[in-house]
Amino acid sequence: MKEKRVVKKAVYHVIVFVIGIIMIYPLIWMVMSSFKENSTIFSTAGSLIPENFILSNYSTGWKGFGKISFATFFQNSIFISVVATLGTVASSALVAYGFARFKFRGCGILFAAMLLSMMLPAQVLMIPQYLWYQKLGWVGSYMPLTVPYFFAIQGFFVYLISNFISGIPTELDEAAKIDGCSYARIFTRIMLPLIKPALVTACIFSFMWRWDDFLSALLYVSKSSMYPVSLALKLFCDPGSSSDYGAMFAMATLSILPSILIFLFFQKYLVEGISTSGLKG
Repeated sequence: MKEKRVVKKAVYHVIVFVIGIIMIYPLIWMVMSSFKENSTIFSTAGSLIPENFILSNYSTGWKGFGKISFATFFQNSIFISVVATLGTVASSALVAYGFARFKFRGCGILFAAMLLSMMLPAQVLMIPQYLWYQKLGWVGSYMPLTVPYFFAIQGFFVYLISNFISGIPTELDEAAKIDGCSYARIFTRIMLPLIKPALVTACIFSFMWRWDDFLSALLYVSKSSMYPVSLALKLFCDPGSSSDYGAMFAMATLSILPSILIFLFFQKYLVEGISTSGLKG
């Protein structure tokens, strides 16, 4: 029996390892190609290890375009991601607290509408949103990329935090009310510390989604100096002239570092926020 278990475990780990390698192979290929000469990237595509390791792709890519260094694009992405993430987490926590702790007329209908909004493809809302933002005069600025997230438009985070709060015993709220706490103080003094894992989880996902958002920036940002990293990478590929794939792969490699570092440092909170649903009474 023990031998069978050992064999099963070994087979399982080998299968998982192979599948993992297959999944991350394109990423590994991109990273290794960033150290190849631009002329040999595709001619030696079958080989991961470069014949000559070079770092010039990173220096070339970091110089950017038209006197705009790639550091500017990183600053733009950080600004958009941080502001949108703060708005998403703050508004989602407030709305989730309302759904989890207050029972009012139409609460179920509103919660169902929020869940239905999660099922709508983003492409369905793209044209109405663009026309709306155009009338508001927001097109060409960061407003469409940041302001809407202060109104809890990400139903997934509302649902996540709401489930977390629902698992917290209501006796804590009742004890706080007896001591004279208002709903605002209950939320800030009791709920926020307890839902920290869910908030960190929301922060991680929101930051990564906003950092990788390409389509929204393509629609609403027109000046190249305002491009985020996700949109600036396409500048390396010019159909009318030669494309610098080496520099593009180098900057793409740097662009994934923030998401990887955030995931590594906050992995504990991410797992806790997803796997738990609050305190066990």
